[in-house]
Amino acid sequence: MSSDLSGILPRVLIVSRRTVRKNKFVDFVGEYHLDLIVSYGAVPVIVPRVSGVHTLLSSFEPIHGVLLCEGEDIEPCWYEQQQEQDDDHSSDLSPEELEEIRRLHVSDTCIDKEKDSIELSLAKLCLERNIPYLGICRGSQVLNVACGGTLYQDIGKELSNKCPQSQRVMHINYHDYDGHRHAVKLVQNTPLCHWFQGETEIWVNSYHHQGVKRLAQRFVPMAFASDSLIEAFYDPYAYSPEDGKFIMGLQFHPERMRKPNSDDFDYPGCPFAYKEFVKAVIAYQKKKLNSLTSVPKPLKLNKEMESKRKIIVRSFSLARNLYTEGRGNLSSKDSELEVGAEFLESNTALSVQQENRLKQMGATVRNAGSYVERMKANEGREKMAKNVMRKMSVEQLYELLSFYDTMGQICSQVLERKLCDFTS
Repeated sequence: MSSDLSGILPRVLIVSRRTVRKNKFVDFVGEYHLDLIVSYGAVPVIVPRVSGVHTLLSSFEPIHGVLLCEGEDIEPCWYEQQQEQDDDHSSDLSPEELEEIRRLHVSDTCIDKEKDSIELSLAKLCLERNIPYLGICRGSQVLNVACGGTLYQDIGKELSNKCPQSQRVMHINYHDYDGHRHAVKLVQNTPLCHWFQGETEIWVNSYHHQGVKRLAQRFVPMAFASDSLIEAFYDPYAYSPEDGKFIMGLQFHPERMRKPNSDDFDYPGCPFAYKEFVKAVIAYQKKKLNSLTSVPKPLKLNKEMESKRKIIVRSFSLARNLYTEGRGNLSSKDSELEVGAEFLESNTALSVQQENRLKQMGATVRNAGSYVERMKANEGREKMAKNVMRKMSVEQLYELLSFYDTMGQICSQVLERKLCDFTS
């Protein structure tokens, strides 16, 4: 029966998280995510966090939805260039502060570059094809970065310390992973407010020390913590579950907001993110199936519109090549990218909604070159590290893994004692 269902139900890709156990890599995904996806009628397909998978995503087709959740910090190189271009949002953390952050959040600051590549590639794929996307915690940060937004490298250092004491929020509690709650204010007339039946404030579970610093232009906030951190956002132009549209990020964990020793949720609205997401996934699958059986009527364009269409097609084709494969000479292609971007951003004979969407599309085309440069730099550093590792013996590699595992355990024990001393 299950094999029949897997051929019928829509597929939701979920990227696993990697850890080390008994000197071996172990990949895992939180069971609550899987339970909710299955309960609403979709099949979770786990993408293993394996080197090179980001180049093999086409092998996971058909893709009807993507759920990204949990994981280590995102490598700052994916968004720091955007941060440097915005003086009001640049990071002023000192090397000493960064080292303190690494010590305090040792379990989260071990960057996983392969997971970054896989998840950013999936997020980009969803944005290009309008595939339903739900980001929880890290998944929301991935979505914001993929669209040109930036992150706080540490909320405590960059945000909380600048707030009055009464507005400070504990976003992570190492002693109470599931039970920790803090208040967030909901924005009226948003999907989140609708799910929680008009509530103006809810108490959410969270486990993160990073968060959205500058929200990407296409998104609208749905919730704020008292320290002003954005706790939820969505794309209003890509939200219509009945039509297969869903692009959303939640910094908090609705799947873990359950009463003690019970599977009952804190609020009836907690599972709605998954329910509406899967509704969009099912609708998206139906649209794709219908498109295979229907023959669209060709559009008739006059000479001027046909010329503009070719400009857009050429420009986006170049941008896609840069994004996915890094093909082409950037210096010779920049001018052609600019032509498409300028047309998209200057076309005002449209509704406000259409004009905003075209401006965002134009920005995407413009950013193609800088995106691939960051990707190449990241891959270069990874290649150097792999070359060093290949020269090490198996025994040395195991010793290295064991060393970092031991250091992580020691740091956690020391941190736990310090936190106990602090709270006592």
